[in-house]
Amino acid sequence: MAGAVLLTSGCSSDGAGSERETASDTSLPRNGGAKAPPTPALPGGGAPATGPDGPVDGAEEKKRDRESDSARPPADYLSTFALDVDTASYGYARRTLEDGKRPAAESIRPEEFINSFRQDYPRPKGNGFSVTVDGAHPRGTDGEIRGEAGGEEEGGDDWSLVRVGLATRPSDRTGERPPAALTFVIDISGSMGEPGRLDLVKKSLGILTGELRGDDSVALVTFSDTARTRLPMTRLDGNRDRVKEVIESLEPAESTNVEAGVRTGYDTAVKGRRSGATNRVVLLSDALANTGATRADAILERIEDARRTYGITLFGVGVGSEYGDALMEQLADKGDGHTTYVSTTEQARKVFRDTLPTQVELRARDAKAQVAFNPETVRQFRLIGYENRAVADEDFRNDRVDGGEVGPGHTVTALYAVRLRAGASGHLATATVRWLDPATRDPREESGSVTTGAIDGELWGEASARLQVTAVAAYFAESLRGGAMPGAPGLGELAARARELAGRTEDKEVRRLADAIGQAERLKH
Repeated sequence: MAGAVLLTSGCSSDGAGSERETASDTSLPRNGGAKAPPTPALPGGGAPATGPDGPVDGAEEKKRDRESDSARPPADYLSTFALDVDTASYGYARRTLEDGKRPAAESIRPEEFINSFRQDYPRPKGNGFSVTVDGAHPRGTDGEIRGEAGGEEEGGDDWSLVRVGLATRPSDRTGERPPAALTFVIDISGSMGEPGRLDLVKKSLGILTGELRGDDSVALVTFSDTARTRLPMTRLDGNRDRVKEVIESLEPAESTNVEAGVRTGYDTAVKGRRSGATNRVVLLSDALANTGATRADAILERIEDARRTYGITLFGVGVGSEYGDALMEQLADKGDGHTTYVSTTEQARKVFRDTLPTQVELRARDAKAQVAFNPETVRQFRLIGYENRAVADEDFRNDRVDGGEVGPGHTVTALYAVRLRAGASGHLATATVRWLDPATRDPREESGSVTTGAIDGELWGEASARLQVTAVAAYFAESLRGGAMPGAPGLGELAARARELAGRTEDKEVRRLADAIGQAERLKH
């Protein structure tokens, strides 16, 4: 089933989330935009920033480019996107379904559903990424392709699913890492008085205060209609009780001025910035902005200089049954960070006890992926999700263009629906990830490839359990937002497959996925 080239040294697309008929250069991605001449990833990684013997000088790099011009695929065969480790869309969708409501289609981002689940990718030995590419054919148990969309475009047996998986090395809790300087920006507006909001935030911060090291530092900023620094940057060693007292004193107040909170939070983070530390702003809010600047662009304009000058990233934690998902996602994307959503104490413990303390450092800055499909074997492809993370193909190696920030132990998955040409055989695609080293800002690249023969196994029979979970999450997300994918089962069958996978993987998160699909199925009737 799975065939991949795995390399470990060191996705953006004007077609992100788009479907392309690659037989013609006149097709455009769904999100529109004219195509520019690409700088594609080539088999083996193209013209990497570093070679086996160290940095490649400009003359050698240009020579490589000239020699490989003939191997470059046309623009329509490239898919490029910034890496994304957000999971908030899935968490909020699950909470909404538990409340007996169907989530709004515009709040569904399939990549965040997919990236909410553990994967089986090999991990690199050093800093950087491993790259794994595999796939399967979504036939049913009777050997037929089923698809809710139907028709020639989505229903033929020439469609397969291709999974591009990227993974970083986990952090060792007992190992060395830089100290952290975390500025917590806490929403104490009136809407945060609802159970499961400010009370959950206070529990979460109490957990984290006990998990961070003594040489880590924290600052606390609160906001309602105005913002206020409650605690300047303070080392935890000898001050944990003081920090907990400030946290416990928080009470809900008035309206929600996210702009004031983020601006004051970044001012506090810059003032308390520690050289050699991981400096980060952590925003905890329901993101229901109703005072001050309420658009992400307007809010981020205020902190642009600090973000770029000092490299301070933003981690967004969403709470509440009513949640400003779109605003939080935009803030995190533009703030070089990511988001998650918590609604229970168990989820809060997972984020603040198990995840955040080990991920205060970064493995990669401005990480992007580019997948180059082979025009001789691929007729059409569609990236599932990542519409908000699209990067122009020609900007893949432009390190001034923002990518995603990735920490230790993360996996990033991109799932493609790929339509093969009749009788296609051989090389199918090469996936390349490019990132900047967090310490030196030097660019690095790594690649992996897949052949047509490696994706011909049946999804529901021969594919790995984790690839099947990836497909279930993608099918579920597309169903919730009114989309379609080749081979999509109905929700009843999808829930049954998820329950079977939960038993095979012994993964309670997959069991919760099955429950969420079942709840969505019941809401249809």
